[in-house]
Amino acid sequence: MDVIRHIVMWNLAGDSPEEKRHNIDLLRRSFHSLLGRIPGLRHLEIGVDHSGVDYACDVVLYSEFDSQAALDAYATHPEHLRVKAEIGAMRISRHQVDYAVQPG
Repeated sequence: MDVIRHIVMWNLAGDSPEEKRHNIDLLRRSFHSLLGRIPGLRHLEIGVDHSGVDYACDVVLYSEFDSQAALDAYATHPEHLRVKAEIGAMRISRHQVDYAVQPG
């Protein structure tokens, strides 16, 4: 069975570097709170851009799911909906790619 990789990138609001860092930290804590709470979620990591190039996104979520069904269930899981509500107002833009890979 294929593993599904779910990658999401955001640009976040922040009128100052401190406010942007605060929003990044909130996003990171919110997503890390999902670990162990979502069936089929194998791996989750948050990366913060340090390149500083003008076309880079601020934050990336890299996650892996046992199956497409697990990713589909994640989309409507109450814990994921809680996180979406927590970070919703701070998102400026969002980009997503989902793809299947053979395990191993």
